[in-house]
Amino acid sequence: MKTRTITGTLFLAALMFNLGVTSVHARQESVKMTFSGNGAPSTINLQYPGTTTSEENVAGPGTLGWFTFRNVTASQAAPSAQPPSICSGPTRFYFPRMAGAGAGIFRFQDGSLLTVELTQGGDCIDLVAQEGNCTLTLKITGGTGRFNAASGTLMYTEKAKPILADVSQNPVYFTETGKITGTVFGVAMQGDWGEERR
Repeated sequence: MKTRTITGTLFLAALMFNLGVTSVHARQESVKMTFSGNGAPSTINLQYPGTTTSEENVAGPGTLGWFTFRNVTASQAAPSAQPPSICSGPTRFYFPRMAGAGAGIFRFQDGSLLTVELTQGGDCIDLVAQEGNCTLTLKITGGTGRFNAASGTLMYTEKAKPILADVSQNPVYFTETGKITGTVFGVAMQGDWGEERR
């Protein structure tokens, strides 16, 4: 009876020690990334009524390392009747993106993936400047490798310029530049996730 109690106690102590060590090695990272790339209608159709599906494919450097990012979201097909104050005026149109109708994947040079979902955002199209300004709030939903237990929020801001229009003169292909900021919690130190890579 005493042997079982001692064994159980040692097991719990070892488990608590391991969990404690893991939490020490996980850290939070303040994120600053810059990117460039392209945007276009997506081949993925999310099929939400009254929306179009768009996609960003960008890459760049940042505090978490070099990355690529592919993001697919549903945008309202018609401009909002009540745009935010930063997108008001007769030559500006605001197209909200549907919360919960979008997701993205960051891929880093070490092979780690960081997954996000759209919580809010939209695109302000300025006809005079012939550019769009996009702001998205992205909730981190996890990932692989060093982001296996990640959480947090990222803010994605971009400037888009059209380079190609369809036969009806609607812009369909864009250059995109911008930045991503925010905080990622639960980033593992490299030595803590090496086993998963094998």
